[in-house]
This record gives sequence, structure tokens and C-alpha cells, in this order.
Amino acid sequence: MGPLDGVRVVEIASLAPAPFGCMILSDLGAEVLQVDRAASCGPQAAAPADPLRRGRQSVGIDLKNAAGISVLLRLIEAADVLVEGFRPGVAERLGFGPEICARRNPRLVYARMTGWGQHGPLAPAAGHDIDYIAVAGALDPIGAAGQRPVPPLNLVGDFGGGGMLLALGVLAALVERSRSGLGQVVDAAMVDGSALLTSFIHGLRASGAWRDERGTNLLDGGAPFYDTYATAGGGYVAVGALEPKFYAALLAGLGLDGAALPPQYDRAGWPVLRQRFAEVIGQRSRDEWTAVFAGTDACVAPVLGLGEAPSHPHAVARAAFIDVGGLIQPAPAPRFSRSAAGMPQPPPRPGADTDAVLAGLGCSAAEIGELRAIGAVG
Repeated sequence: MGPLDGVRVVEIASLAPAPFGCMILSDLGAEVLQVDRAASCGPQAAAPADPLRRGRQSVGIDLKNAAGISVLLRLIEAADVLVEGFRPGVAERLGFGPEICARRNPRLVYARMTGWGQHGPLAPAAGHDIDYIAVAGALDPIGAAGQRPVPPLNLVGDFGGGGMLLALGVLAALVERSRSGLGQVVDAAMVDGSALLTSFIHGLRASGAWRDERGTNLLDGGAPFYDTYATAGGGYVAVGALEPKFYAALLAGLGLDGAALPPQYDRAGWPVLRQRFAEVIGQRSRDEWTAVFAGTDACVAPVLGLGEAPSHPHAVARAAFIDVGGLIQPAPAPRFSRSAAGMPQPPPRPGADTDAVLAGLGCSAAEIGELRAIGAVG
């Protein structure tokens, strides 16, 4: 089920971006086998409550054990994709770098997820999302005027510029392989993906439509008609009335006379507009404003919390959130008209499928027992 039905992925367990990319592949129908640390497996190990790990099988392998690496290479021989998130050179030192894997499986797409990429002066350095987006130029524009930059959670580096880019790279390599018959290495770096996400802003800046001072532009909260406002009793509404016709609908809903206000795109008048909008919006609750603007094109929406979003009527109508193993989480996306993916399965307990996977490789019960005895698998 799903457009990637039949694609086999071996994923070396890691954190955040690579699991997100593999979650996408699994959601779209790929068979994803997660390689967990052998030491983390066993009857006492609990299945993680982590949506990023849904839809997998799990095998426990000690990648510092020569026999464990031998098992991994046998898995790679039958795989379409390998995903690893080590720093550059680590997989090579462990014994399953791209060259070794290509000799075992020339059709293998070898996907590498890192923060800084496989080369460059920062390649061996540690880092996190905030560091990658900082160097990429994606952090500096985010924040209020005159204030410090504000981290946009870890959505830009880890997920948009990381895991999503990884999944896209894997899919592109699989398409190319259908023509060439050969695999290749996909170097997915969060610093590259984060920079890529700023392409539109670079275009605005080149045309003179973007100022380097944060909080002074159309899309960074500088424009009073593209910002959030506090409502009575707590809560916020998001206003995105950029186009004149949407702006007119905004003013109508707020009960404001446009002739008595500064023109929409007169920057000198933006402080006045912001003050009036804040005054009026603060007089009613979030739900009241939601009702006022329902059915209009004013581009006004309630700011929902993570716990509220699944219950919004639009989310309910589209089944945008699902229950997987008792945990409400986002549903697979995008949607497909003909090859729809099935419901994701809950994350497995680490090592839950080790015996079945090894048996699938042709290992006997005695061989599996020996591998476990020497710590090669868990």
C-alpha cells in the first residue's frame, strides 16, 4: 500500500531529522527496517511513544561488533536505501561506508543525514538545528523589530531543511536509478536545506522588497496586517490580509473605516494601523473573532495550540490527525488518489523483530543464538 510499496529501507537509528525522513518514506508505503543498538534491546525495553518511529520493524545490531557489521551488510544487499545520520567518516570507520556498500549492492541509494554536510570546514563539528539555521541565514530574519532572533522551534533545520530534504533526495535518487540501474550517495545537510528554504526571501531582498532589519517586513510581523493579535480573555488570532481585497474584508470584519486609516502599504502609517487593530481585536475573544470572520476572505484564523489543532473542523474533515497506538499525531501526507497508504503502525519495541529479520536472511535458530551470545545482535 502506498506509492513506495516494495521499496526497502534500512535505517540506522538516530535522532530527529533522519527518523522524520524515514517516517515519511514509511508513511508512503516503504518497508523501513530500523537498526537499533543491541544494548537498547531486550524484554525490558519499551516501545517509544514517538511518531517519528512509527511504521517500522526493529532489529538490534551492535555496529561495533564485526559479526554485527556482517549482519548489517547482508541486510543492505537486499535493500533499496540505507539511511545513516553519523558524522562524516564514522560509517566508514565502522565498516559500512558507501564504497563497501556499493560493492555489496550497486543499486543501493546511500542517504547521509548530517548538519554540516560531508565536507567543508564545519563538517566534523557538533551542532544542532539552531546552529545550522544560524549559519544558513535562516535564523537572523525571525523575531521582533529591535529584538534578538527567535528560534522557530527546530522545524526549519531538523525537519524542513533536514528530514524532508532527505526524503526528497532519496526519492530523486530512486527515480534516477530507474533509468541508470545504479545507486548513489545522497548528501543531505541541514545547513543546505535551511538555506534552500530562504530562497524566496533572497529574491525579495534582491528586488528591494526586504529589509535586513528583522520585524520590519511584510512576512516577519512588521506589517500590521500580517501578524498575531491578543484577544479578550486570552488567546490569539493570526491575520494574513496581504492583498487589498483581503485587507478590505479584514477592515469590514473589524468594523473599521478604511478612509479614516492610513493606506495599507504606507509604512509610516503602520504603527497607527497596528494600534487600531490591537485595540479592536482585544475587545472580543478568539472564538468570537473566528465566528465573525467565518466564510470571509479576510485571512484571519485562530491560533490553536498543539492539543487543539486535531479538533478543528477542517482537520476533522480531512482526517489530518490520527490515533496511532493511543497517541494522537499528524496523519501521513500528501494524499494520493490511487495509491493511498495505509494506517501507520505504532513504533516497535527496540529489537522486537530481530529474530524474524535474521531468519529472513537464512539464519538458523542456532546461528541467531550464537550472534546473540557474542553480543552482535539484541
